[in-house]
Amino acid sequence: METKVTRRTQLSILAVGLLSFIGILIETSMNLTFPTLITQLHVSLSTIQWVTTGYLLLVTIVMGTTAYLLKRFDGRTIFRFAIICCLIGTILCGIAPNFTFLIFGRLFQAISTGLSTPLMFNIILTSVPKFQLGVYTGLAAMVVSFAPALGPTYGGLLNHALSWRWIFWIALPIIIIVAFLGNSTIHTRASHQHGAFDFYGLALVAVIFASLVWTFNEAGTHGFMSGQFWGWLIVFLLLMGIQLWHMGHGKRELLDWSILKMPLIRLRLTTYFLLQFTNIGISFVIPLYAENVLGANSMVAGMILFPGALLGAITAPLAGRIYDKRGGILPIMISNVFLLIGTGLFATLTNHLTLGLIAIFFMVLRLGFNFGFGNLMSDASKHVAVHQKADQNSLFNMMQQYAGSLGTGVLSAIISAHELTIRSTEHATRQGSHVDFVVLVVLALIAFAAALVANRYILKERKQVSA
Repeated sequence: METKVTRRTQLSILAVGLLSFIGILIETSMNLTFPTLITQLHVSLSTIQWVTTGYLLLVTIVMGTTAYLLKRFDGRTIFRFAIICCLIGTILCGIAPNFTFLIFGRLFQAISTGLSTPLMFNIILTSVPKFQLGVYTGLAAMVVSFAPALGPTYGGLLNHALSWRWIFWIALPIIIIVAFLGNSTIHTRASHQHGAFDFYGLALVAVIFASLVWTFNEAGTHGFMSGQFWGWLIVFLLLMGIQLWHMGHGKRELLDWSILKMPLIRLRLTTYFLLQFTNIGISFVIPLYAENVLGANSMVAGMILFPGALLGAITAPLAGRIYDKRGGILPIMISNVFLLIGTGLFATLTNHLTLGLIAIFFMVLRLGFNFGFGNLMSDASKHVAVHQKADQNSLFNMMQQYAGSLGTGVLSAIISAHELTIRSTEHATRQGSHVDFVVLVVLALIAFAAALVANRYILKERKQVSA
């Protein structure tokens, strides 16, 4: 661990951070193009949402391998592979003539983001001294959280003024610049541990994650009372049982699941997951509501999220500084309070929303997200041993991506299910969005409860140390 953050380390964090930013920016930019893509590519909402859901699902699966990869391969090697995948995926998406071609390119980009985001956090956790950890994880959280909020604005402007393809073409020269910057500055070394990789465990995790997303896809296609939904839900539960057995008896290494035996890690991960579920999920719902209910074009639908994105960018490093000075309890509780207020406003005033109110409520929500997101990972990292840092990093990044995939899948399924029984797209979107907002309030209450219980563990630990 370095005693100070060198310029080379700062530039390496910047390079990997920009690669992650581009991946997440493009991902959330696509949400604003859904009405256009549905028309141009002749597919339904339940199909086109896989442009985001499928992408996030593969990102999650790739992140599940990074605990192993970060121990076996140097940072520069991982970065180079991520850049190549990003370039290939971006070009494929830019020239995509149909949905199949587009989703194929998105999967290449998913591999890139799945590698770059954990690499960014790994550089921070292994190269930044503890007294600056909050600031740098705050900056990393700003990258992860600013991109989803800025994405709809970026995508909406380009989709309205030019074409959705320009979302990819404008990113291409930036990717090339990032490639040169990262290749010359990333210098983290792997520990070169030689444990056997758990291919069976990875396949099982992939199938479990995919089955749950597909379960809600079936709900959106056939309804929540359909046999298809309940059948796939049973399949998911059976697979979870197999996974729990494998975690206790498996001999090979995917990641060290034993860190979940620590109550504080479980609680911080729960809040972290729910924050990202809300963050990505509502970034999907709001533009859809603005276009289908309020009649806004894609440019306006994206712009209403920009004030919240800007406020979040300012908040994340500030929250990190508060964490460095005061610890995790204060900023994480502030996070949960704002999250609960923001989701509550959307849920209670759904039928009275205007573009201005959406922008204000989203700013409240972004305050909640950014006060907690980076600090939750920082706080969890203080409670694991050095040799478990890569596992904790991989677990948190994997789950935050899956939270986004599941958030998009669940909330879009609810709206799609309403479209099955309500002919008017406007009324279906309005009613479906209201249910979505109520679901997010419930999840915000769970996140708040998890934070309160975690506080009790932290205060107990402090008393034991002082005694």
